[in-house]
Amino acid sequence: MTQHLPFPHTRIAVVSITRHGIALAGRVVAALPGARLFAPEKFAAEAAAAAPGAAACYAGKTAEQIPILFSNFDGIVAVVSLGAMVRLVAPYLGKKESDPGVVVIDEAGRFVIPMLSGHLGGANALAGTIADALDATTVLTTASDARQTLAVDLLGRELGWTFEASHDEIVRASAAMVNDEPVALIQEAGSDDWWLGHANGRRGPLPANLQRFARLEDVDIARFGAVLWISHRALPAELAADLAGKRVVYRPPVTP
Repeated sequence: MTQHLPFPHTRIAVVSITRHGIALAGRVVAALPGARLFAPEKFAAEAAAAAPGAAACYAGKTAEQIPILFSNFDGIVAVVSLGAMVRLVAPYLGKKESDPGVVVIDEAGRFVIPMLSGHLGGANALAGTIADALDATTVLTTASDARQTLAVDLLGRELGWTFEASHDEIVRASAAMVNDEPVALIQEAGSDDWWLGHANGRRGPLPANLQRFARLEDVDIARFGAVLWISHRALPAELAADLAGKRVVYRPPVTP
């Protein structure tokens, strides 16, 4: 079984718009420290019973609550149909670097579906935590997670690493990973526990298309579709042109 690390935020809104869904939403709130339940005011009694001390009810349409939730929460969990939630959030979508993670659960509590910001917004990790609590099935559609390969934009996240790359470089490196192109990974710093401790959980061996190196200068850059460099060093000027557009640089915390 895949091991899921906890969602790294506590600002989580759990939304339900039906009486039966609210009971399920209460179970989700109980599994997520700091989460709050949002429901229409006509179900105030049910919401208070499902999530004592953590329920908030609203007047008017659910659609009017979405921009508020987008602004104030890191994760949104909706016991709402996937199609309805797509329509509700569509007017407020920004960038995957800033949009909250959004997860949808069917009212029977059988399937947990990350629908927005699966990686950077943490929706995949959030879905895994919820699925564990509900004994439900997580439906992952991001290619790297469906295939259990390396998610370039999550490498080292749980270890406090940051990365330096443009949007296009992340896209190129991610495509190289999931399309089985040769990818070089050079680790000159940081913990080695970035695979089995992966932010979305991993099992099995490293991807076959990933080749590891100890120094950036040891890599024949032209042979690889992407280069993932874990280091505290500045990028060597003589390699900058060869690496342009195909490199992602990871910065582990510097320990005293």
